Amino acid sequence: MRRGCTSKRERSSTGLRPRRGAFRNRLTQRVHRSTESVELVTIHDVRATVEKLPRSYEVLVGGRVKFRVGRIVYLSFSRDETIMGFAFPKEEREWLIGGSPDKFMHPTKADLRYNWVLARLAALDKKEMRELVLDAWRMVVPKGVANRTTTAR
Repeated sequence: MRRGCTSKRERSSTGLRPRRGAFRNRLTQRVHRSTESVELVTIHDVRATVEKLPRSYEVLVGGRVKFRVGRIVYLSFSRDETIMGFAFPKEEREWLIGGSPDKFMHPTKADLRYNWVLARLAALDKKEMRELVLDAWRMVVPKGVANRTTTAR
């Protein structure tokens, strides 16, 4: 064993101690590569999707961005804009959360009575976000408007 090495774990395959910070450099390279390939969803992406939907508008309530149709909220964001709440059928909530617990969460205890689910924006891709937003919007808009918009796309 070379001088300065205290265990086998510290030695590389050549028997020498690895460079200081080598593991950290490899780890950060992996993290940077993985984040380059996946585009994170932001509130700006959601706004771009929502602005095309009829009868939908944005409001700021208590420092939180919310999207409504009439007086009904169908999308809401946390104050730090990392979590998105959206309209989703109560009957299917457990199925959605159980299938992807890293993406979806239960709403607060007070909101369990509503058709509502929370999602982590960092875990969603843009296509999935668009589908969730459109489905939430369809839940609150009149069926005729939803049908016209769906057929126009």
